[in-house]
Amino acid sequence: MKQFKRYLVTAALPYANGPVHIGHLAGCYLPADIYVRYLRSRKRAVQFVGGTDEHGVPITIKAMQENITPRDIVDKYYALISESFSEMGISFDIFSRTSKPVHHETAAGFFKKMYDDGLFEEKETEQYYDEVKQVFLADRYIIGTCPNCGNEKAYGDQCERCGSSLSPDELINPRSALSDAVPVKRKTKHWYLPLQQYEPWLKEWLLEGHQEWKNNVYGQCKSWLDHGLQSRAMTRDSNWGVKVPLPDAEGKVLYVWFDAPIGYISATKELLPDSWETYWKQDDTKLVHFIGKDNIVFHCIIFPAMLKAHGGYVLPENVPANEFLNIEGEKVSTSRNWAVWVHDYVKDFPGQQDVLRYVLCANAPENKDNDFTWKDFQDRNNNELVAIFGNFINRTLVLMHKLCNGKVPPFHADIADEADRQIGLFLQKQKEKIKDALEHFRFRDALGEVMNIAREGNRYMQEKAPWLLAKTPELQTQHQQQIDNCIHVCLQLTANLGILINPFLPYTAKKICHMLKVVDRMLEWENAGSMKLVKTGYSLRAPELLFRKIADEEIALQLEKLRSGAALSAPAQPGKTPAQAPPANAGPVPAAKPEITYEDFAKLDLRAGIITEAAKVEKADKLLRLTVDLGAEQRTVVSGIAQHYAPEDIIGRRVTLVANLAPRKMRGITSQGMILMAEEAGSGRLVFVGAGEDVPPGSGVS
Repeated sequence: MKQFKRYLVTAALPYANGPVHIGHLAGCYLPADIYVRYLRSRKRAVQFVGGTDEHGVPITIKAMQENITPRDIVDKYYALISESFSEMGISFDIFSRTSKPVHHETAAGFFKKMYDDGLFEEKETEQYYDEVKQVFLADRYIIGTCPNCGNEKAYGDQCERCGSSLSPDELINPRSALSDAVPVKRKTKHWYLPLQQYEPWLKEWLLEGHQEWKNNVYGQCKSWLDHGLQSRAMTRDSNWGVKVPLPDAEGKVLYVWFDAPIGYISATKELLPDSWETYWKQDDTKLVHFIGKDNIVFHCIIFPAMLKAHGGYVLPENVPANEFLNIEGEKVSTSRNWAVWVHDYVKDFPGQQDVLRYVLCANAPENKDNDFTWKDFQDRNNNELVAIFGNFINRTLVLMHKLCNGKVPPFHADIADEADRQIGLFLQKQKEKIKDALEHFRFRDALGEVMNIAREGNRYMQEKAPWLLAKTPELQTQHQQQIDNCIHVCLQLTANLGILINPFLPYTAKKICHMLKVVDRMLEWENAGSMKLVKTGYSLRAPELLFRKIADEEIALQLEKLRSGAALSAPAQPGKTPAQAPPANAGPVPAAKPEITYEDFAKLDLRAGIITEAAKVEKADKLLRLTVDLGAEQRTVVSGIAQHYAPEDIIGRRVTLVANLAPRKMRGITSQGMILMAEEAGSGRLVFVGAGEDVPPGSGVS
């Protein structure tokens, strides 16, 4: 396998004509950041390069619509986009702009070298022109009637009603989207890159040399190459962009997809003016482009062909493109305002950046389009981050302060049992699984394996149950060494979770370091797998909750915000608009039960409890056997929730128990109470009704 001395990681340059939404994050920026943070933890030489794409027709169109200059547009959105990325912890080494002089010089010089080498074809063609706005029109800015379905608002490149691919010449009654004027055709001269000349090389380099690329990337590239490539114009008619560096090119700029990827080079120049060539021109550099699937052809075919034609540059080793992330079952549409904007999320959920990072990675569209829903966001936060990951770390630190005087207890090897020894072996195996997944861009799998460590920690703690060994002072004195071993192991697991979660949830990793009173250097990858990360006898800080539960009201507000925002925009299809989507939790509401008196209610003995054990009941698809800690006693409860929850996911879950319900035998098991659950209207999903995090087990609920 080829060895690399340095890594150059790029993330697609977003157009500076609007804010970024969570689909952008899930598509390329979050995966790129996870990969880069992992490489840094391995002490690899890596540069993470990004910036905004500030040229092209969309910028000038936006400026016309708002009656301001293109410069005003890009300045406004560069600030908003860069702040959004910074807030979400996307750790670029540089986040530049293609409007900077260094980029204009680099892109123009790149074009001129290719021109001087005779690599372009000069052609005169006819293109649509808006005589009112005095601009040539890109296909997207020509509107007319679709010849296939009759949609009067079809675009010059596609009809969004029937999905047909179109050309402006196919539209019936075409008109300009800028002025509504009927466009005319005018002759114009441009310079074309004959991509067909690079087909043999591309097939050898890509189809034969990079079969390890993701199926969606490789398949799309193969389809393009199988259909044959054509010459493609590398210049456009405009006054906004990188001017074509030729004497007979007045009013011509570089095509945005020629100019934009060169932005990776110019940004590296800006970052490393004296050593940028080391990253771009040394064969032992690993160049990785993170993009969305709509940019595959540009990064895998056109840009590599440009680099090959120019000569002297490294080529991408991988282009791990993700698919699209839909929202609440609808395709993201900025024109319809059907999006969750990153800057809005940061305002609405202050300090909860890692929650969004977690959800977008756990639900990443790595191989197919996926759907983001606010309900799934809430469930993953409450049932995974809070109930599994955060719960384990919080319980570990709480028990350390309660049972070990707030200090890291010693590990007594002479009384260690098999469970203690197996934890270290399990951790080593998990580290290797996580490393392998990260190296091969399977970030969703890697995150799942980190969460499995937290699950195993919860299982281990429940098995050891140190709180039971300390029920009385006498018991605690008798079993203090067993208690020490359990808490020591759990603290070492906590430190390891900080290291392994760091690429995914960096803010959370820093909080863990703070509570453990260790420096950020502990987060280096080489430390993962060690069971000696926190020192015996060391005083640790009081525990802080890493995550908070997200309430139904917050989710309902986000759904209403999404629908009302879309309602202000034109629907994508006649008779159907996201504003008409069903309200949150829509569905039949259970009929009210007969009225009872206060005395009836007072007969119930409701107690706060914690599930300490859970297992499926044999030959019963719907039943789980639970052990519930009520403080002074342990209760066995048979609950019909097996189709809603896996046993391992509810260990440590706080519940409310009807404690004075008459015992009942179910499948040969005596059930000593009933867990209170709520049934969501519409979905029918059962949800725990639990007491607060600070309510001790056994407390009465009224």
